[in-house]
Amino acid sequence: MTKPQFRRAPARAIHVLCTALLAAVMPASAAPAAWSAAVATQGAPHARHENAFVAVDGRLYLLGGRGERPLDIFDPATGAWTQGAAPPMEIHHFQAVAHAGRLYVLGAFTGQYPEEQPLTHVLVYDPGADRWSQTAEIPAHRRRGAAGVVSHGGRIYLAGGNTRGHMSGYVPWLDAFDPATGRWEELPDAPHARDHFHAAVLDGKLYAAGGRRTSHDTGDTLSLTITAVDVYDFEAARWSTLDAPLPTPRAGAGAVALGGRLLVMGGESARQVPAHAEVEAYDPRSGRWSALPPLPRGRHGTQATVLDEAVHVAAGSGDRGGGPELDDHLRFPR
Repeated sequence: MTKPQFRRAPARAIHVLCTALLAAVMPASAAPAAWSAAVATQGAPHARHENAFVAVDGRLYLLGGRGERPLDIFDPATGAWTQGAAPPMEIHHFQAVAHAGRLYVLGAFTGQYPEEQPLTHVLVYDPGADRWSQTAEIPAHRRRGAAGVVSHGGRIYLAGGNTRGHMSGYVPWLDAFDPATGRWEELPDAPHARDHFHAAVLDGKLYAAGGRRTSHDTGDTLSLTITAVDVYDFEAARWSTLDAPLPTPRAGAGAVALGGRLLVMGGESARQVPAHAEVEAYDPRSGRWSALPPLPRGRHGTQATVLDEAVHVAAGSGDRGGGPELDDHLRFPR
């Protein structure tokens, strides 16, 4: 008797079947977290890019961007978007920080592409008074924009950046600014010069991941991305570089610390026209990167921030370069 012949199912079909069976038996609580749209009961954020987005005392502040843009404020307690006092000038290419209940802007640009000008003074927004003020002067020889900025131990740290907009003025500098005294301190240079990146603090260390060396004047506006991740130990006052580079080279990405890991999300590069949607996490305990659920819509030129153990991202540019400008608001995990 002739034995029946069985055709082996394609590997992809087996993978799909196994995935479906796992989903059927896996409890909902075990499903991986994903990005979701934040629900607003009133108003909406204004479209923009090269902007900042930061949590201050339980509210989210969306500000700056190319052109003069309003200050949008989201209150998660009511779900409402409202507007605060607009910044006193056009500000873009910056990472805003919360410090002592106020919002600080330094390491920012103003003016037009490609040779934008760095701010000359620190700008401060007081949410209680809904008022902006211009405070300490930034030393002329340390002014730059598109830098990474963090608050730690009572001081604000400014890392990297570009002194000439998009025109080869990238630097490895690190400075500490004391808002209480207005004093600046020059600290050791990072191992790599970079701009168009955001910094984050994790376990007492500053992480500088992603970014590029922007050089429009030599035709290298997007191509000189940096995969090396530099780490500054505040206590030891010393830089090092991770053995594990950033898996996806890109600039203009958001960066936050969450759950003991560094998250880098979005960005732009010469590799593709659409902005990057990748979200990658570095765990210092294992020394490894892993992939997290990607952004529903790739973007660059916006800041990510953390509120109530969730990452929030809003606005940004959907393609490399200047558009389309987005006006959504996402959060992770759901």
